[in-house]
Amino acid sequence: MKITKLKLRKLEGTFKSNGVFWEERLVRPIDIYPEYSEESHENSNLQSGEIVNTSSIFVEIHTDEGIYGTAGPIDTAHSDIIEKSLSSILIGKDPLAIELLWDQMHRLSVHGRQGITMMAISAVDCALWDLKGKYFNSPVYKILGGPTRKRIPAYASMLGFNVTDMKLVEERAKLYKNKGFTAQKWFFRYGPMSGREGLTKNVEMVKTIRESVGENYEIMLDCWQSMDYKYVVELAKRIEEYRPYWLEETVMPDRIEIYKKIKDRVNIPLSGAEHDYTRWGMLRFIEKDALDIYQPDIYWAGGLSEVIKIANLATTHDLITIPHGHSSNATLHFSLSQVPIHTPFQEYLIKWNKVHQHFLKTPEKPKNGYFEETNLVGLGMELDNQKIEKETTIELK
Repeated sequence: MKITKLKLRKLEGTFKSNGVFWEERLVRPIDIYPEYSEESHENSNLQSGEIVNTSSIFVEIHTDEGIYGTAGPIDTAHSDIIEKSLSSILIGKDPLAIELLWDQMHRLSVHGRQGITMMAISAVDCALWDLKGKYFNSPVYKILGGPTRKRIPAYASMLGFNVTDMKLVEERAKLYKNKGFTAQKWFFRYGPMSGREGLTKNVEMVKTIRESVGENYEIMLDCWQSMDYKYVVELAKRIEEYRPYWLEETVMPDRIEIYKKIKDRVNIPLSGAEHDYTRWGMLRFIEKDALDIYQPDIYWAGGLSEVIKIANLATTHDLITIPHGHSSNATLHFSLSQVPIHTPFQEYLIKWNKVHQHFLKTPEKPKNGYFEETNLVGLGMELDNQKIEKETTIELK
């Protein structure tokens, strides 16, 4: 079997929303500059009304046996790299030789071992795994050695929900607990440049969430790499009584020494490395004992092949790996192949998945707060033509 062509499919469509879809943005590293910190969510390109326009790019890898694999959505920058660089390695090759193709793509990209190029490699890798599952007529997690369990607890990730109106925070926290989720992750809106007033509002949000969900419930909190050492230490001290399960991405990812300093000072577990890449990137954190929980993104860190290696590396240090939830499909197959104690949860971004999985025929969604074992072959990436309102396709041969 040989790869004969790649397709880059840009799909456009719409879905209905009960009011404004993206309600609020999270704090960002660039918010240290006033012209950015004062930017409201209404000025964001994510703001939409009752009809939400969405577009996604998917990569398909086709073979001479008629089998193909799909991955996505990806950004235009990633599809450009696939088109102009990676496709030359793939055409004519055996698609089942995933390790070989990954290594060749990596070695070709000496100036792109991280960032956008690695994200493009990640998408190709996932498409190859989808293809491999179809070839063997099997869900990918079974090829990886799973399942290790029948279902996985999902945590409700609340990106895009209002976090400034405490009545709404209380309402949503209770709502998703009642939906069966045993854990929720909320996103801070304020960072150091918002001063003590912003810090107090962050604490108020955590207090409201804890009071809303009760004591026997897990809360995760995301700083989105937007804080600094002093701020995080004070924030952690003030919210420690509410027993967060973790503080996520407290500072920017290259500040590994600062992560270690924070970890040594606070009594809340630290998670992160979502914005780092490959096993070598994660090794830097592991060698410094800088994190308790590792969150590589399967669509960013090197694909399913690489995140499996990262998890194996983490388990040798008895560390937890819970991938960032950019792709519920690929992550589900990863999670079902992992030992529960080392991958105890899977992220489910409530609003993001409405967008990210819109064009899939069978979106992966938790039922009563749990992802269940799937029988879909490959990674379950079949597209739903009925949802495609407009399409632009590039074929690479």
